[in-house]
Amino acid sequence: MDQSELKKVAAERAAEFVEDGMTLGLGTGSTVFFLVEAIARRVKAENLHIEAVATSSRTAKQASDLGITMKDINDVDHIDLCIDGADEIDKHYQGIKGGGAAHTLEKMVATTSRRNIWIVDESKLVDTLGKFPLPTEVIPFGCEQVFHRLDAEGLHPQFRLDDSGQRVTTHNKNFVIDLHMGKIDHPHLLKQFLDGQVGILEHGLFLDLVDTVVVGTQDGAKVLPAIR
Repeated sequence: MDQSELKKVAAERAAEFVEDGMTLGLGTGSTVFFLVEAIARRVKAENLHIEAVATSSRTAKQASDLGITMKDINDVDHIDLCIDGADEIDKHYQGIKGGGAAHTLEKMVATTSRRNIWIVDESKLVDTLGKFPLPTEVIPFGCEQVFHRLDAEGLHPQFRLDDSGQRVTTHNKNFVIDLHMGKIDHPHLLKQFLDGQVGILEHGLFLDLVDTVVVGTQDGAKVLPAIR
């Protein structure tokens, strides 16, 4: 199976965790695309009554078009289960997310949810985080000052640019500064530092959040319960 097929295997297995009456959190990305399709098939075939909160307009439109009832996060009193992808997951089930620049919205939904499942292909499993650049969402005012602080800490920041060379903007109209560290030996210490930086709205370290990881492998989907 190629990478796309591995993603689909993981997504379809994760869709089995959805139960009638749930309020779901739906993430963002190519793996979630397969997830939404799989959930929609179950909704139609089993007459499931569910509603969902999406972390991007793209996911929201796809789900709505497929007949899934969508809600704004401010209009639900809880989220039973959030299913989302991840860019890296280490051996301690800590993760990096934000390759699609939606990490602030994704973290809002994840931290509101009673349970979190990540769906990935096996290439996303690593021993140590950091090969995938760590995203930060930075407000435009004073962003150069934030950049210099990150650079002074040896975090190798780079503004994320689009194909035309312009700075990428998030749903919130902020910039993304990616930290090209190569290796993050102490993710909790880095999180503490980034949480304290004025001007950084949010970062892509998702620590102590996930309950279950569903991995697409050449041998099928594997369900890994995280310990936290």
